[in-house]
Amino acid sequence: MSSSPMIPFPAAGYSPEETSLRAREFMAMMQKRRSLRHFSDRPVSKAVMEDLVKTAAAAPSGAHKQPWTFCLVGDPEKKKLIREAAEAEEYENYHGRMSDEWLEDLRQFDTNWKKPFLETAPWLVVIFKKPYDIVDGEQRKNYYVSESVGLAAGILITAIHNAGLACLTHTPSPMNFLQNILDRPANERPFLLLPVGYPAKEASVPDLNRKPIEEILFYY
Repeated sequence: MSSSPMIPFPAAGYSPEETSLRAREFMAMMQKRRSLRHFSDRPVSKAVMEDLVKTAAAAPSGAHKQPWTFCLVGDPEKKKLIREAAEAEEYENYHGRMSDEWLEDLRQFDTNWKKPFLETAPWLVVIFKKPYDIVDGEQRKNYYVSESVGLAAGILITAIHNAGLACLTHTPSPMNFLQNILDRPANERPFLLLPVGYPAKEASVPDLNRKPIEEILFYY
């Protein structure tokens, strides 16, 4: 038996026609989602950012442990420190850590070790995963941590696009510097760094095509 009280599921109750329309309209909106490296410094309010994080925190998680922490970095000095540390790691990546094949795959994005967007974007969202929590001084294990935090990150990216903003999934590996700069506790591990903001006035992105449905969907 469940140890928690149960409540009715809040079903939307859409008709088949409404379900179809909503699915198609949402698909069309998300097909326009792109990762962006050119941001405006136009401000985004704390209230908007908090709503985006609340949306991400609605993600499912193993045993409902919610093993995530979201850090919103808007302080210019902190962003400068993060940029400097990220660029130091990225320089090493582009000058020896990455394979020739990896570098060739990145060529179409016209990217390099320099990351000015880490200071230009009004917010950096740093997501940490928590392998365990500390409850009353004791370690309490979390389950399916990477899967849970990955789901929350995906929902966050969707919410960002839905709000008319843009972001970039940035993973300067290794990312331990984020834990140090933000002074996070030992039970948190950096998972993802997302610059978030409005696109620059004349921002552009590579002309890419997504895989056709025939390559990614199979019925059984």
